[in-house]
Parts: sequence; C-alpha cells; structure tokens
Amino acid sequence: MHQGCAAVLCVLAVLGLEVAALGECELARLLQDKLRYEMRLQYMKHNFPIDYTLRVQHEEVLRTANVTRLRDGKVSEASLRYLWFHACSQAVLHILEVLPEKHPSRGYTQELSQLLDALGVEYSGYRQNPPLAMWVQLPANAAPQALCPPVDGIAVAHPLSLQSDVDAVVADLVKQLHSGDSRQKAVRPKALLDNCLKVLRMLFGAHCRWDSA
Repeated sequence: MHQGCAAVLCVLAVLGLEVAALGECELARLLQDKLRYEMRLQYMKHNFPIDYTLRVQHEEVLRTANVTRLRDGKVSEASLRYLWFHACSQAVLHILEVLPEKHPSRGYTQELSQLLDALGVEYSGYRQNPPLAMWVQLPANAAPQALCPPVDGIAVAHPLSLQSDVDAVVADLVKQLHSGDSRQKAVRPKALLDNCLKVLRMLFGAHCRWDSA
C-alpha cells in the first residue's frame, strides 16, 4: 500500500470518519478544547512528579515571542501554522514516549496526538523541498482516480494540487526540529502544552474567525 494511503487509513481507523473529515479550523478548535487549563493542570502537572522535566529540542519550544519575530520577518501565516503543527506534534510525541502504558495521562496525551495526526492530513500538502503530496478523503463518486479503494463509501488518498509554499526559514526550522541534531533543553510537560495552546490561539483565532463566531 502507498505510504500516503496507509497514513490516512490509520487516521480514519483511530479517529473515525467524522473527525478525520474535519477541516483545519474545526480540528484546531477541538485541540483548543482539549488543552483547557484544568486538563493541562491535571494531566501534565498533577500526574507527574514534582518538577519533572523532559529533554526536547530547542525548536519544539515555540513561544508567542518566536512567532512575533517571524511575523516581523514577513513569514506567511500559513507557514507559521505549519511550524506550530510540527512543534506541537513533536512535543506531544515526546510526552507520550515517556508515559508508561497505564499512566493516568497516557489516554489524554494519545487523544491530543490523534487530533494532531488528523490535522497533519491538512498540512501534508504544504510544499517543502522535496515537495509533499497532499492526501485527503473525498466522496467516492467524486474521486474515480483515487489511489486507494473506498472505505465505507469514502475514497481516501486522492492527490490534490499543493496548497502552499512553506517559507524557507520555516522549512529550515522544521528540518532542524526533526533532525535530532539541535541543542536540547529541559522543559516541564505542562509548559510545552501551555506554549502549544498560546500559539494556537495566536495563529488560529483570526484565521478561523473564532472571535466573530
């Protein structure tokens, strides 16, 4: 099976068709709800030892001040959301990696990871070097050339035109983030998700028109 097909089918299997079919703003809203203060406090602080930290790459600690500097450098909003997605996904992945199977925070962290996986389908069409194919699910009768067979009437892994170019500075940051070669720092799990939520609100509020909803 094509790798793109496998990734989308995995999201569909874990999240169900309803969540997997949601768009960028709907998924970001679900993430915002999941990152409420009381949930971050319980699952990322109270369920961990006092002053517990984990080692993450410097680029995973994406703060609003970092976004402001990139905005001042004329980085596009789409590229900033793409960077946020990668930083937040890696942070959640690192938290998940340190949690034992029966840890009380594991289920919550897995739910965050699954929502980010679904959001990753939205961002898979952003063009870096090398370019990435965009894979989405479409009605079966609207995509006769889909590369994977329909799943419950839904055709998956249909390649669309690429959505957007990623600014070079963001492409470099994402590459460093995934390389494992940059310097690391010790960060509390809750602080990672605090930053994730603050930047989410900063980047998606106006884009998704939440203030006017």
